Amino acid sequence: MTRYERFFSKLAASMRASDIRELLKLAEKGDVISLAGGLPDPRSFPLREIAEISSYVVENYGEKALQYSPTRGVSYFLNSVRDFANRHGIEVRSDDGIMATVGSQQGLYLIGRALLDPGDLVVTEEPAYLGAIQAFRVAGARFLTVPIDEEGMRTDVLEEKLRSLDSGDRERAKIIYTVATCNNPSGTTLPLDRRRHLLEIAERYDLLVVEDDPYRFITFSEEAEAVPLKSLDRDGRVIYMSSFSKILAPGLRLGWLAGPEPVVSKLELVKQSIDLHTPSLTQFIAAEALNRGVVDNHLPRIRSLYREKRDAMLEALEEYMPPGVRWTRPIGGFFVWTWFPGSVNARRLLEKAINRGVAFVPGDAFHPNGGGENTARLNFSYPPPDAIREGVRRLAETLREELGEAKA
Repeated sequence: MTRYERFFSKLAASMRASDIRELLKLAEKGDVISLAGGLPDPRSFPLREIAEISSYVVENYGEKALQYSPTRGVSYFLNSVRDFANRHGIEVRSDDGIMATVGSQQGLYLIGRALLDPGDLVVTEEPAYLGAIQAFRVAGARFLTVPIDEEGMRTDVLEEKLRSLDSGDRERAKIIYTVATCNNPSGTTLPLDRRRHLLEIAERYDLLVVEDDPYRFITFSEEAEAVPLKSLDRDGRVIYMSSFSKILAPGLRLGWLAGPEPVVSKLELVKQSIDLHTPSLTQFIAAEALNRGVVDNHLPRIRSLYREKRDAMLEALEEYMPPGVRWTRPIGGFFVWTWFPGSVNARRLLEKAINRGVAFVPGDAFHPNGGGENTARLNFSYPPPDAIREGVRRLAETLREELGEAKA
């Protein structure tokens, strides 16, 4: 019998399945309320408009939409994105490079491959987005993690940690990666003073900043919308990334990034070796949706939908959770971060919670250097409000049982 293990590369042999992707399988069973994966609510998809646009694109742009396209993307799409971004306060400058990606996850992979060598340091929040951890780890990166509070990354601690690096590690520190607005997994949003401080630190220590910003358009009030780091950047250090997965449909697998032209040129070369280009058809569909105003007109409905669910989760946490539990109060996005009492192990809690019919993601998955065993990410975007309340009730019941056993 063939032993396939000997054929695997060291990288492939070291990789393991994402906790989130595995937990998503539970959602398909139907008998478990999933507060785990960050799936958009299907009711947020503008189905009729996408159907009409798809037909129009094939009929009117078919020869281009079904053809190979440049690696950076279709000019119709890139120009539409640039206009959309600037219209919403994301300053994409005329001398910036801009590129279409197969979801923002590919953008993270390209950044890892183009900018990082094995042993280089990436600065992240702690907890950090799991997809970024995976993408940068594939490139052989090490992680310098910075704790969060209810307002996101502690930039004062960031400065202290960078200052304390020895000369070798300081030379190998290259990137600050952050989801500054409606963070995944924590739900926090970095205030303006910390945003400015972060950029000052990046300039002082000669670092690039990767601003991953998929939830900007899902904030629940105009007052809550934070200024993008990209729009505050005056030194050409920010690589901005976003996605159509949350504001149009994830099945399009379409994202984009913008940043200093020399950096985007290198990302383009890496992308050429992977897939030549992002699908032309989805670029045309998204561009047409932007230019027809479908996305702009649909945003109020998306915000209203997720605001109701956010409120349902926060109200349920207040009602059901035992004393000693803390959680963030997001101004938008998909997630609430939860701190359980220190004696609680979230993975052990998850096993018992699944038996009660509810799932979540243990927080240690988002800690690249270990830790977070008593934390969890709770998702409110996918289940209906009644299921969110019931899921939180079941989780709280399981937690009370766990705490009771710990005292016994």
